[in-house]
Amino acid sequence: QAQLVEYGGGLVQPGGSLRLSCVASGITFSDYAFMWYRQAPGKQRELVAQITTTGASQIFAGSVKGRFTISRDNAKNTAYLQMDSLTPDDTGVYYCNARWSIHEYWGQGTQVTVSS
Repeated sequence: QAQLVEYGGGLVQPGGSLRLSCVASGITFSDYAFMWYRQAPGKQRELVAQITTTGASQIFAGSVKGRFTISRDNAKNTAYLQMDSLTPDDTGVYYCNARWSIHEYWGQGTQVTVSS
C-alpha cells in the first residue's frame, strides 16, 4: 500500500529556514515525479515546487523562486523541500504529492508556521 509521510514542519521566525522531507513507501520511488503543495487558511491549495523522476528538472512557484529548493534521493525514497528566507506568507499546511501516469498519492500534510 502506497504511503507518503511528511516530516519537518514547525514554527519558525521570519527569515528562518526549514527542511521538509517526504518519505515514500509502497511505490517504485524513481518512477514518480514529486510535488510540494501548500494550503494557507482560507485559501486554495497551490503548487509550490515540483521535480522530475531523475531530479534533472525543477519548477517553482514565482512566490518561492530563489528561496526554496526541491530535491530527491531515490536511494532513500525521500523528497525534500528546503525553505529559506521564510516569511509569514509561507505559513500553511504543506503536502507531498507523487504522480506517475494515472497513479497519484498524497501525504497527510505538515504544518509550517512563520511567525515572530
